[in-house]
Amino acid sequence: MESWRLVWRDGFVPSLSTNGLESLRDALRGDDPRLTQGSTTTPPPLMCVQDWPVEAACALGFCGWQGDELESVGQVEEFFARACFEADQRLGEPAACRWFLNWFDDTPRDQMRRELLQEVELALMQRLPLNRVSPEIDRLAKQPEIAAA
Repeated sequence: MESWRLVWRDGFVPSLSTNGLESLRDALRGDDPRLTQGSTTTPPPLMCVQDWPVEAACALGFCGWQGDELESVGQVEEFFARACFEADQRLGEPAACRWFLNWFDDTPRDQMRRELLQEVELALMQRLPLNRVSPEIDRLAKQPEIAAA
């Protein structure tokens, strides 16, 4: 498995809310121009603009901004920093988060959107209760004789 996927799945996804992942999914599907590569937020996270409203954000920042209703550059930057710290802690490697962040920033946009969308949809599917994943799977689970046939 590529390093970026491992960091995404095991490092970042556990700390992202379902609302955040759903917001990111929608942005990836629709090629939302507010999802930016190469920066954490627009405006950039400088001290002089900490209270300004966010206009655009990277994948992680987008989850906090649109999914968790954070509003200011400072709030989104704090969310981003905490997510990176927690990912590094989960993975047991200082700066492990860089594998995902570098991939996100450096991958051509169409490829990034396609590959990250698959990962976001996988994460969302794994959060669904079994009976919401597929009515067919639920039916088979309740009727083991059908599954065994």
